Amino acid sequence: MAAVKRIKLGSQGLEVSAQGLGCIPDKPDSDMIALIHHAINSGVTFFDTSDVYGPRTNEILLGKAFKEGVREKVELATKFGSVFEEGKRGYRGDPAYVGEMKKLVEEGKIKYIGLSEASAATIRRAHAVHPITAVQLEWSLWSRDVEEEIIPTCRELGIGIVVYSPLGRGFFASGPKLLDSLDDGDFRCNRGSKAKTWITTRPSSRRLMQWRIEKDAHHHS
Repeated sequence: MAAVKRIKLGSQGLEVSAQGLGCIPDKPDSDMIALIHHAINSGVTFFDTSDVYGPRTNEILLGKAFKEGVREKVELATKFGSVFEEGKRGYRGDPAYVGEMKKLVEEGKIKYIGLSEASAATIRRAHAVHPITAVQLEWSLWSRDVEEEIIPTCRELGIGIVVYSPLGRGFFASGPKLLDSLDDGDFRCNRGSKAKTWITTRPSSRRLMQWRIEKDAHHHS
């Protein structure tokens, strides 16, 4: 098995494994702990969680998984300050929040500060209070709006990017058959996800996506 390479995330000194493990799935503790240990043994050291995952239990689960000297081997990113606006979950990134987190850095309680689902304007405001190490966002072939402002802003400020759902929430790994394998409780069963999947399975949409890929490849070559 090829080793998982390590990379610099952002410009503040943080080094992580190039592949990370998002820990949102709601599975039995024993299964999740086994998965986490397998990831570590495979060279993955970067783990992402939140106080709302579980809900409210995922950080406790990771605490169990990271016992017996494991914690010193990993980089752990968590999130808090969640808000719901227009039916979509986001995280607070206003200066007051970042100012308090800056105090935690100064007290040695955390090492770096990141943002999740933040606009370009929010990133700039937060970065002015304390250097932001990384921004988490959805980025895939069907979620490319971040390329307009957010990605350029992060590159300009030397902020790393942590991508979630790079395979289109599983679609680009499984294709249209994914819908047939989802449990009723799976959040991807909602109408919005189904509509997006339906659109991307149409021949005309696939041709358009292929054209966009080839266009971008030509632009960057």
